Amino acid sequence: MLRLGRREFGPHEPVIMAIVNRTPDSFYDRGATFRDEPALARVEQAVTEGAAIIDIGGVKAGPGEEVTAEEEARRTVGFVAEVRRRFPDVIISVDTWRAEVGTAVCEAGADLLNDAWGGVDPGLAEVAARYGVGLVCTHAGGAQPRTRPHRVEYDDVMADILDVTAGLAERALALGVPRESIMIDPGHDFGKNTRHSLEATRRLGEMVATGWPVLVSLSNKDFVGETLDRPVQERVVGTLATTAVSAWLGAQVYRVHEVAETRQVLEMVGAIAGWREPAVARRGLA
Repeated sequence: MLRLGRREFGPHEPVIMAIVNRTPDSFYDRGATFRDEPALARVEQAVTEGAAIIDIGGVKAGPGEEVTAEEEARRTVGFVAEVRRRFPDVIISVDTWRAEVGTAVCEAGADLLNDAWGGVDPGLAEVAARYGVGLVCTHAGGAQPRTRPHRVEYDDVMADILDVTAGLAERALALGVPRESIMIDPGHDFGKNTRHSLEATRRLGEMVATGWPVLVSLSNKDFVGETLDRPVQERVVGTLATTAVSAWLGAQVYRVHEVAETRQVLEMVGAIAGWREPAVARRGLA
């Protein structure tokens, strides 16, 4: 059972996490949701289309202009409070690696801390424990925040992913983060080249076998672009293909830009796997 905020999800119940970037330089939407009203409209659209989680980020993942903790908090804390006010039942996640920002957003109403940089600030898990919120434990290959991988090597990339994410999850549990609110993430593109991310996808079942719910953040990433030789705005099809494979292998949570399309993919895979019934069944029955 996965429990986040006021919601509980069964083992074969897919969960969509919609990305809402409060940054002026995000790689995909180029700052489309930096201002409050477009960002709130994005939240409303995502919830309508089937997102259970809204993931709010105040710092671009890649290199760029420095964003201090104070500025990150300015971009996210008030917005978290407003989303909580307007959408009381939605699960609010904040993508941050900083414990001080984590504390501020939890005070404002966040339900989940998405630590995409693999515990680089150990205090973030302590914040999750103190507030009783969920935590995403991610493999980033030891990379520092906002850096790109350079000639990174692994003897066995999945073995490293399993060791790091399980270790982070067990530490979070020992600190007091609720077991049912901890997820692990292979960290596609983070501290990895394209072949590493493809292998992590191919072997995703090994992460599922740990028993920790698996979150994948695949949406329009560089490993999709390099695999298909497509620019950022032409990676949706590759993303959805990777989503279908990940769903078949047992991932549960999907951090995405395209909510409606992802929902259809997950429902189709679920029906093929026998985890859900078709929405309608008329053919050959009349």
